[in-house]
Amino acid sequence: MFQEDLKKQVNSSISEKSFYSYFKNSSEKLPRVDILNLLSQYCGHTNWNDFMKSTAQITPSTKKKSYNLWLWVACITLGLFATIFFLPPTNNTFRFCFIDQDRNQVITKVPIDIIILNDKESPFYSKSDSTGCFAWKTKDDYIHFVIRSPYHKTDTIYRLASSDFNEDLQVRTDDYALILHYYANGKVEDWKNRRKELSQMIANDAHIFQVLPQRLGIEMYTKKDFINKLTTPTQSLKNVEIIESKRLNGQIVKLKFKIKS
Repeated sequence: MFQEDLKKQVNSSISEKSFYSYFKNSSEKLPRVDILNLLSQYCGHTNWNDFMKSTAQITPSTKKKSYNLWLWVACITLGLFATIFFLPPTNNTFRFCFIDQDRNQVITKVPIDIIILNDKESPFYSKSDSTGCFAWKTKDDYIHFVIRSPYHKTDTIYRLASSDFNEDLQVRTDDYALILHYYANGKVEDWKNRRKELSQMIANDAHIFQVLPQRLGIEMYTKKDFINKLTTPTQSLKNVEIIESKRLNGQIVKLKFKIKS
């Protein structure tokens, strides 16, 4: 019925897909401008811009056709589209929880420093809360921020908005800073606990490789040698970068790393 009346009044029609999308179902998105122009003409206006200028008020020419049910439906639908058009953009909510990559636990003992980077504004500084998480509301459809921690490596995160954005972010441990802290403060027990943690994390038969610079090949490590390397605060430890790791049954069975120059 509607398609027939539309064809009769404005000598045109819309696709069945568009009809069911915008008349039979609710939609938060505006149709294409050609569909809006067509519906505006059906309601007695020149085009969509003319309809918008009239602030969605029904014109006298429309009143003459008010006995047509489909006409009222089309005009009410256009009014809803106009409302959507003028509504302010909704806020996107991003929520992240920060997970220690080694321990696979939420980081709660030390807050994560967060620097929100905005294109048109100065950076905004925040911290993770007592649950190890962070939430941010913005009109932008993305978030761009830097995370910093005394005992974790700095990282830059960029994410686009989604309908339900909630993500666990893996944060890499800065072993150099951690072990140096233990040594400097005489925390022998903490240092021993760190060795135990690493021993539990790494399988006894794990394949551990160091990629040497300038394509000189690789060097293999035993589990014990690698743990010794990660628990001695040398300058080279500060530049350790994990290239690849593979876990099986909760333990690292393969690990490839390099020393950045």
